[in-house]
Amino acid sequence: MSPSKKTESLADFFDDYADMVSKALASVDKNSLASASEILKSAYHDRRDVYVCGNGGSAAISNHLHCDHSKGVQTGTDFRPRIISLVSVIETMTAISNDISYDDVFAYQLKTMADPDDVLVVISSSGNSQNIIKALNLARQIGLKTIALTGFEGGGAAQSADISIHVDASNYGVVEDAHQSIMHILAQYIRRGSMDPNEIDKTVF
Repeated sequence: MSPSKKTESLADFFDDYADMVSKALASVDKNSLASASEILKSAYHDRRDVYVCGNGGSAAISNHLHCDHSKGVQTGTDFRPRIISLVSVIETMTAISNDISYDDVFAYQLKTMADPDDVLVVISSSGNSQNIIKALNLARQIGLKTIALTGFEGGGAAQSADISIHVDASNYGVVEDAHQSIMHILAQYIRRGSMDPNEIDKTVF
């Protein structure tokens, strides 16, 4: 879906798009967000591995999550998060894709590295990417806790994950913008909650 009104100017388009992003964020279930926060916080406290993956723009958000939930969450806290982006090693991804199938690029890595009680975060606008679904199914078999960030109708990812953080929007850019914000919100909320209260007001987030 594009911005709903006929666009007369870039300014009109900007305002309409910004309104769509605002409505998309407002649609997120806060209880699901809180549950995801607790799962991640517990994993960081217990030094469990947190895996993250996605395709296209969602791959970029996955790598950004690696940055903000490892370096960011650690700064000013006692956490030492163990974040592993399954999209960051192109050599491994292309080997799996070439020799087996692109549908297996995430599940194969999980099979190699993951242990029970680790966490898998998947980011998928449609929720229907087969490599995402395969990763979630394998994660369930291994015993990982799973979190899915989705948009559109949510797809199989929203149905398969333990925690579904769904964005009610059907524009890829808007969904990805919302997912990026959710990633930042989780990182900053977990970090702030684990900092010395006297240091929070002195910190630039």
